[in-house]
Amino acid sequence: MKTAEIKELSNTELEERIAAEVAQLEQLKINHAISPLDSPAQIKVHRKTIARMKTELRERELNKK
Repeated sequence: MKTAEIKELSNTELEERIAAEVAQLEQLKINHAISPLDSPAQIKVHRKTIARMKTELRERELNKK
């Protein structure tokens, strides 16, 4: 998910997406521990997407104050 797409989401949608991405990341890690993934780079992509979303959420919190 690109930064422009993330900025268009509301706070509640963003929180829901973060929760879904975290759950998906955990599932990928578990699957990778059991048997190697075809593309382990997926883990890195999900981690960075979560970081982008959390950064946007934090920026919104700071701008409110």
